[in-house]
Amino acid sequence: MPFPVAQRLVAEFVGTAFLLAIIVGSGVMAETLAGGNEAVALLANTLAIAAGLMVLILVFGPVSGAHFNPAVTFAAVLRGGTSRSIAAAYVAVQMAGAVAGVMLAHAMFDLELLQTGMKARAGLPMALSEGVATFALLMTILFCSRHNPRATPYAVGLVIAAGLWFTPSTAFANPAVAIARTFTDTFTSIRLVDAPMFIL
Repeated sequence: MPFPVAQRLVAEFVGTAFLLAIIVGSGVMAETLAGGNEAVALLANTLAIAAGLMVLILVFGPVSGAHFNPAVTFAAVLRGGTSRSIAAAYVAVQMAGAVAGVMLAHAMFDLELLQTGMKARAGLPMALSEGVATFALLMTILFCSRHNPRATPYAVGLVIAAGLWFTPSTAFANPAVAIARTFTDTFTSIRLVDAPMFIL
């Protein structure tokens, strides 16, 4: 029996908030401890994101489907699995949750709650890599959920972990993540001027 809409929306908000807290918080911790070694910082950031994403999908998947991503929600609408009205509500809470998660990470590290992202992520290679990363993510979700649903949380975590390394954009693959990361000037930030390309 499906969960009530209100509970599904809370799950999407909380799940997306935790996802961004993990992305940004682990980035701050990684950069602090890596002593300027960006490869080590990215590896630490990757491990935290992959592990956290798997857990969040396992926890919230039975409630809301654990989209945490407007692109995933849009794909669900196209497949007929989610109505447009529910999808619009999902996207709204995903966006709000993402920004809340960035603020939570900043609060935990005693940083200014809202910042301006300054990391440049511009150019055609970045756009191409985001397209590839998003395609890989959606392909993983759609095929695993149909043919091997129990593996989906682990497959999603692993494909994002891979994307953090094989794409120069570090695989945002999520419009809510792209928007929220314009509000941090930490390791995982992005300039506002570059975000529209990532959102598209």
